[in-house]
Amino acid sequence: MTDPLSRLSRAGVAVWLDDLSRDRLVTGNLTALIRDRSVVGVTTNPTIFQKAITQGQTYDEQVHDLAVRGVDIGEALRSLTAYDVRWACDVMRSVYEASGGLDGRVSIEVDPRIAHDTGKTIAEARALWWLVGRPNLLIKIPATLEGLAAISQALAEGISVNVTLIFSLQRYDGVMDAYLEGLERARNSGKDLSQIASVASFFVSRVDTEIDKRLNKIGSDEALALRGKAAVANARLAYQRYEQVFSSARWRALEKAGAHRQRPLWASTGVKDPEYSDTMYVTDLAAPGCVNTMPEGTIQAVYNHGIIEADTIRAHYEDAQETLDTLKDLGIDYNDVVSVLEREGVDKFETSWNELIESLTGALQHSTGASGQRAAGHPGEFGPPAAGAG
Repeated sequence: MTDPLSRLSRAGVAVWLDDLSRDRLVTGNLTALIRDRSVVGVTTNPTIFQKAITQGQTYDEQVHDLAVRGVDIGEALRSLTAYDVRWACDVMRSVYEASGGLDGRVSIEVDPRIAHDTGKTIAEARALWWLVGRPNLLIKIPATLEGLAAISQALAEGISVNVTLIFSLQRYDGVMDAYLEGLERARNSGKDLSQIASVASFFVSRVDTEIDKRLNKIGSDEALALRGKAAVANARLAYQRYEQVFSSARWRALEKAGAHRQRPLWASTGVKDPEYSDTMYVTDLAAPGCVNTMPEGTIQAVYNHGIIEADTIRAHYEDAQETLDTLKDLGIDYNDVVSVLEREGVDKFETSWNELIESLTGALQHSTGASGQRAAGHPGEFGPPAAGAG
């Protein structure tokens, strides 16, 4: 007998952890999740770092060093987050090598305040790629309209990308096109396509949250019967489009040149409504070649009682389309829903980033009186962890 997470992995779904903190690295928690919970990747976002840095004490020594050096808040923030991501990349390195570079990936996101500025996004993607300096890194770039050009440019330069905040099928089409364009430009400039990786983070639970709110307002039996159905339907249709694009002649030419598929990644998979199964965004979205990034609570729920089938997507394309069609008939404006979600997604990350800046500014101002001694086994501000750390 094997546990549900192992069965999920055998079904072709990569299990990634949607969280990172210095505590996870110091205590060895991330290593334990790799060993015991089939975790083969890590994603981060501004909200995750805001929580980790403002609530933990394991950052105090580094904050002290940054304060003594008198660095500005931007450099301090990137030093803290890049430090964690670099360490996590090192912890994940054996997974990366064992999977031939497919997994073992760790993501760091560009500043959410520049999500609508193509030039600044490209510049920061380059800076973060250099700052972390690990081959198993992914740079997260939001899938705003302005972000699409930045995605192509980063990939063309050989930077591996996690495209985030995808809500709509139409935008997902644009993301895949940006990926192929980036690879074509990389190929034309002589880059090794086999060294470029990407995932496309298609957000799930937030779709149900927004559409359920609108269905509740309608209040009819037909409307209420569709609660909790839209997000899975939307993601299943995204996978259908993924299959179409990555079986095209355009893709085959890139694949022949050594390129890897841009895997769909199911993000925002923690269930918000207690009336729903706490594993539904995992068990209902299993199919070969995708990633599911989960908060630790969802990982534990799947491990404890998840019921895993080999494929819960490809036999349901017709049902998924019918769900979206019925929502339209009820007056649910799909384009408005996804527009609201993209705007709110960027705003939420920007709010978290600003809150982190405010908190860190205060910490830097008060930390110069703290002890300058380092905790045992901790690396320096820019150095790698000690052997076996994490």
